[in-house]
This record gives sequence, structure tokens and C-alpha cells, in this order.
Amino acid sequence: AMAGEGSTFRLRCSLLGHGQDVRGLTCGFFPEGGFVSVSRDRTARLWAPDGLNRGFTEMHCMSGHSNFVSCVCIIPPSDLYPRGLIATGGNDHNICIFTIDNPAPLYILKGHKNTVCSLSSGKFGTLLSGSWDTTAKVWLNDRCMMTLQGHTAAIWAVKILPEQGLMLTGSADKTIKLWKAGRCERTFTGHEDCVRGLAILSEAEFLSCANDASVRRWQISGECLQVYYGHTNYIYSISVFPRCKDFVTTGEDRSLRIWKQGECTQTIRLPAQSVWCCCVLDSGDIVVGASDGIIRVFTESLERTASPEEIQAFENELAQASIDPKTGDLGDINADDLPGREHLKDPGTRDGQTRLVKDNGKVEAYQWSVSEGRWIKIGDVVGSSGATQQTSGKVLFEGKEYDYVFTIDVNENGPSYKLPYNITDDPWLTAYNFLKKNDLNPMFLDQVAKFIMDNTKGQTLLSTSNQFADPFTGAGRYVPGSSSGSSTIPGADPFTGAGRYVPGSASNAVPPVGGVDPFTGMGAYQSNAAEVENIYFPKKDAVTFDQANPTQILGKLKELNGSAAEEHKLTEDDLIILEKLLSATCNTSVETPTAQQLQTLWRAVNWPEDIVFPALDILRLSVRHPTVNENFCSEKEHIQFIILLLKFLNPKGKQANQLLALRALCNCFVSHAGQKLMMEQRDEIMTQAIETKSGNNKNIHIALATLTLNYAVCLHKVNNIEGKAQCLSVISTVMEVVQDLEAVFRLLVALGTLISDDINAVQLAKSLGVDSQIKKYASVSEPAKVKECCRFVLNLL
Repeated sequence: AMAGEGSTFRLRCSLLGHGQDVRGLTCGFFPEGGFVSVSRDRTARLWAPDGLNRGFTEMHCMSGHSNFVSCVCIIPPSDLYPRGLIATGGNDHNICIFTIDNPAPLYILKGHKNTVCSLSSGKFGTLLSGSWDTTAKVWLNDRCMMTLQGHTAAIWAVKILPEQGLMLTGSADKTIKLWKAGRCERTFTGHEDCVRGLAILSEAEFLSCANDASVRRWQISGECLQVYYGHTNYIYSISVFPRCKDFVTTGEDRSLRIWKQGECTQTIRLPAQSVWCCCVLDSGDIVVGASDGIIRVFTESLERTASPEEIQAFENELAQASIDPKTGDLGDINADDLPGREHLKDPGTRDGQTRLVKDNGKVEAYQWSVSEGRWIKIGDVVGSSGATQQTSGKVLFEGKEYDYVFTIDVNENGPSYKLPYNITDDPWLTAYNFLKKNDLNPMFLDQVAKFIMDNTKGQTLLSTSNQFADPFTGAGRYVPGSSSGSSTIPGADPFTGAGRYVPGSASNAVPPVGGVDPFTGMGAYQSNAAEVENIYFPKKDAVTFDQANPTQILGKLKELNGSAAEEHKLTEDDLIILEKLLSATCNTSVETPTAQQLQTLWRAVNWPEDIVFPALDILRLSVRHPTVNENFCSEKEHIQFIILLLKFLNPKGKQANQLLALRALCNCFVSHAGQKLMMEQRDEIMTQAIETKSGNNKNIHIALATLTLNYAVCLHKVNNIEGKAQCLSVISTVMEVVQDLEAVFRLLVALGTLISDDINAVQLAKSLGVDSQIKKYASVSEPAKVKECCRFVLNLL
């Protein structure tokens, strides 16, 4: 009884339970046909279909947040939790994870620095969260694996795509970003205001909705395929019908709209200003949550439609609603020009069309229903709603929601300032932060706080014990803009690789890396041996670049020194000193490197970048010596040392320098001081190093793979899951571009080492789709080590 009924949605039931706005909804796995709702009343509720009639029963109420709950998603069933888990995000900056039969959280995820307003779950237990702190985070079980940085304002919407490792984020900066293995691959621009919702249509297409009152359909490749208009105000949520491309949207214009074949085919008005959220059940029924705290379900099925009495009660409630003309939902209203009731004798032209009539000096709004062939009253249009913000948290300021945004004039002729305020905030703390943010005189504190209290009529919400708690733990939220320090540091973004550019071909001044392959030296295996033993990973020691030709290096150094500018020239004595350093560190003499030798080397490695490479090569060889390693990597010197090497990793620089800097970083891992420094600076080093992948130079790729492998060796010992997540992201990104099988082999060893003995790392690797990336190497015939190592890794995945 679904399709043949002119497919009009009618009320199925209204569910009371929440005390305030319903802000999030999601379909449940269990019980079948059920769903979960979350609200400003700080609870989450699980609803099950009521077998006897057309309604739903509240099975379970969950509490764990100290502030509004703003979003919810289901984590699919696993062996450990066969009925799945429920994740909720709140204004207390936390994410609570619940089982479906316990009112208290199983655990709480902490890490965001502001409201968590969107959640999406993926395969293998991964969870993606979006926050007003401008970041999205990827969680696995109870740990944060990676943070996606790149948006410049609140992230309102997140979705994990069906293809592994791909994620979408939508933000108040008006853009949508596509992330692959934790790196931003693409930015979608087109919306003219905050992006509020995302919905997945297929592996290749998705929808977005925004405060610009439009819905857009996009291809993952970046193209906007279609823009849909219909709403007259902010669109808050979007949800797709199962097994097709039709969808529903809800928004600030009091409506739920149903879209079929790209057209808005039905508009259902609700007796509440903000229709915050919607979800479509497997049956095709639509659940919506609104600012009046009521959940309503609509259906196309005649069997599930509410009784005539319930439908009449809903229509009466709607008819009594008061509509504020300032919202613009009904266009510009001039009461004097409106016709009388007789205007309703003419039929409407399309479903959802609105018509205003004047009856005894009152303005009434009606909406045309095609299926019923009549005008249904949707409310009385009233004058301005005055200073009180009737709806909850709908004023936006800098992309975030507040109950109020006041305009404050401090003195007659100066500028006016915007002061955002939530009823749950402490007026004094808000006033204090406002003055501080705008560099205003602190003597205005009493005045501003009194202004806030007078204009909010002392409203506070659900006074709880932590109402005026310590200003730094939650009750008082900081004014946006001041908190997100991270986004202002250039280069602090570990994942967005800005514009990459491919430098010219490699300089052949660098001796080829033939020499000893640290992994083969073992004698070849018999391919027909019954059982190949895994000698590849977990690898226990760092791999270094030891091959050296001191005579050649010194010859090149002298030649370039001859043409160097005066201020860079080394004296004959300096060259002899460097020769001694080389013999001391290449084991041709028993002397220990001296401070004088290291000072001379430091001068040489600071040469201009077109002639510095022989000096870098001496650095690469000498940093393996414990004395040199200690000197450059110890507390005193290390910052200069790291800055120097990172400078050479610039993909626009000379490839010879990139190669030698990567090899020098690899060789730092031989001593304790070097390992400590490499681990402390891991984020910066890996972020810079990965940029060198773009040059398509096989020696650079081998060095980059080796650096990743050395990190994997260290991380295997300390089991730092955030570090492993970064390494897995690098392996996944570099795997896509490398052609050289030695580089592939070293990446496979790194991967095997990272995931050995760590079930979390295995799940994370799967969720990034690494297994599908490496499958092809299981059939490589030569060298055999690639195939063997790959098979050992796949066995773990």
C-alpha cells in the first residue's frame, strides 16, 4: 500500500517526550523500524514502532551530556555490540557513546574544543565528528585517530562516503571539503552561506543544503550537477529516500519539503518555526523534529495514516500557529493590499502554494493541498515578535548559533559591536569576554552584563548545578574567533597539501643508490619452499642510507666552493676540517668528530640552495655518528637543525636537496637523541616530507618510504595511535603515486610494522581502504620480496 495512492504524505503520529527542541534524528538498526532522537533537553531517546497502532513508543532515555545534545548517529553492529551503538554530540564539546539498553554512556569522547554538531559512522567502527571548533575528527572506538583541519569556520555537517577512506565536511565557511585518508583532496564552492547538511546519493554523488535556502547535487569529482530552490529560509537538514535519488529537507521556514525527480512535490507546514531535523525510515516514512519539542512522523501508506481526529487536531494546531512576517517565509506582506476570504474559492496551482487573506483585520495564511483539493490554514500572521527570540538558537553569528545576538554601541560616534549570547551562558563572563575581544574598557563590565540580563528578562534554561561553573570548563563559552588559535598558524595544517607543483628532473649529481639493500643481504629464497617465514616485519631497527664516496663528495664541494660568493667561501683549512669529519664518520679513522668540525659543517649546510648538496651529503653521512647525532638533535640545537632540513623538503626546491634532506632525516633514527627529536617533530616532518611525493623521482620516493618505515619502527614500540594514524595516512597517500617497487616494498614493511599486534591500527588501515590499494602487489613476480611481504600484510587485514 505504498505507491498507488497519489503518493501524498500525511501525518502518521505526533510523539511527545522531549522537553525542548528536537535537534537530531537517525534511523536505528535495532529495534527494526525504530529511530533515535536528541534534544536541547540534554537527552537522547530510542523509539520503537508500536505493534498495535500507528505510533511509536519510547523504549529508552539516555543522558550523559551537561548541555544541549545537537546530533546523533548509529554505529553499526559489531561482534562486540551486535545491536550497534548510539553516538551523540553536544554543546558540552563531548561525544557520548551509548549501548541501546543503558541510560548512561558506555564511554565519552573528549577532544573537540566547541559544540559537536554533526556525526557520521563508517565501516570497522570509525566515527567522524564535526564541530564549531572548525575541525572534524576521526575516532576509532574510544580514541581520536586524526583531526581534519582546513575549514576556516564551524563544521556543521559531516558524512563518511561508501568508498573507503573518503569523507565529506560542510562548513560555515560556505565550502564542502572531500578528504581522502585524512588529507583534503578537493574543495566544493557554490553555496552562498553556511552549509548545514549533507546526504549521500551514491559512491559518486551527494547532496548539500545550506542557509542560502538552496540544495545542491554534486559529483565527487567536483562538479555541481543541479541546484534546487523551494525553501524560503535556512535549510537545516536533508535526508535521502532508501534505494532512490528522491529526498526530503527541513528548515527555518516551518516546513518539511518532499523532492521527487528534482521537483518539490509536497510541502508540509508545521506549527513550529524551526524544523531542525529529519530522517527517512526504511519504510519510506519521514520523521521530523522541531523547535516545539514534538517529533512528527509522516507516511504515504493509508494503513499507517493517523485517524481523522488526529489529523484534524494537527490542522487545528497549525491554524492557531502565529507566523512572524519578519522571517520572510511568506514574502513581503502588506496587510492593506490583501484580499478577503473569498480569495480561497479559487483553487491553487501547485502543492504547497501559500495564500494570505485578511479576515476581520486579521491576516491568515493558507496552503494549497493538491491531494485534498482544498486550502489548509497554516497560521495567523502576527506583528513583529519583539525582542525575545522565540525560536531556539536561530541567530547566527560567525557561523555559530546563539539565542541572541545584540548590537552594542559603546559610544555615540564609534562603531557598534555584535555580542552573541546563549541563555545558558553566564552574563558576566560573556560581558567580560566581549570587552576583551573588542579591546573595550573593562569599566563597562557592569553595564554590559546588566544590558544582557535586562534584555533576556533573566531567562535561563534548565538551571543545573554547573550553571555558573568555572568559566573555563564549559558553562561560559568563549566568543568565536578568539579560541581557534590553530587555524591562524601558517603551515600548521597537517593535511591540506596546498598547491603542489612538480619540479624538474632529478639532478644527477647525487651518486646512485645501488649499494647495499638493507633488506636483501639475506640470500634469495627458494620459491618452492613450503612455508615462507615472515622475515619482513615488524621491523625492529631503523633503515639508514650508508653508501658513500667521500672522494667524490669532497671533489664536488671544492669545485662548488671555487664558484661560491665571497661570504660563503670556505678556506683551505675548512675543507681539510670537513675531510677529517667525513673520515671520522665513515669509519675510515678512529677519531671522534670535534666541535670545530661541526661548526664548519653547519656553515657549509647553510650555503645557497643551488650549491649546498655536497654539504648536505656530508651531513647525511655524519649524523649517523653518535657524537654528531647528539650535537644536532639535542635540546640546544635541534630547532635550527629541523628548520634547515624542512626547508629543503619544499617541493619547489632542487630535487637533489629534497633527496639528501630525506636521507638525513632517515639517518637521524640511528641514535636515541635523533629518535627522540624525530618523534617530537613527527607531525611537522611528515607533513612536509609527504609534499616531496609529487616529483615522481624514484630515489625520493624510496627515501620517503624509508622515512615512513623508520617512523613505523618507533611507533610499533610506543604504540601511539595518533602517530600510527598519520603514518597510515602517509602510506595510503604515497602508495597512490609510487611506481618503484623498492619504494613499494618499504611502504609495505612500514604498513606491516604499524599494524602488527594492534587491532585498532588494523581497523584503521581497513577504514582507509589500504587493503584494496595494495592487493595488486600480491602478484608481482620480481622481486619476490614485494609479493611475499604484501601477502603477509593482507593476511593481517
